[in-house]
Amino acid sequence: MTADNALELLEGIHELLVAKGKKILRLDLRADRPDDGELLALLLGRSGKLRAPSLRQGNRLLVGYNADLMATLVRGA
Repeated sequence: MTADNALELLEGIHELLVAKGKKILRLDLRADRPDDGELLALLLGRSGKLRAPSLRQGNRLLVGYNADLMATLVRGA
């Protein structure tokens, strides 16, 4: 997946949830959308490919693994 394709994943996304180790970064893309470079840094790994897992739930996108974040998605919170 190219960088352009990764940014296309954000179409219709209101909330971006990024797992960074034990931390969870929550971004409201409607209120304060970072520039494309910052978004790509969050979406892509060191290899330049989309980080895994990447899951879309309605208007939310989760990128990266964090057990607490996965539980949030399952609960729908």
